[in-house]
Amino acid sequence: MLDRLALILIIIGAINWGSVGLFQFDIVAWIFGGSAAIISRIIYILIALSGIWSISLLFRDSEVNEIID
Repeated sequence: MLDRLALILIIIGAINWGSVGLFQFDIVAWIFGGSAAIISRIIYILIALSGIWSISLLFRDSEVNEIID
């Protein structure tokens, strides 16, 4: 469950960074009232923590990944 939640947040972060890179448009900041808004900062932190959590996926055995799927 935690792996899937982390993956969803990473995908949101990737789409957001893509929009920043391509269009100079921050979707998270737009939705939640600016990049300095507390909710935007919380979302940025959750996405960062999801990325850090996902590092563990690189070092797991393939058997564990098969069970999760």
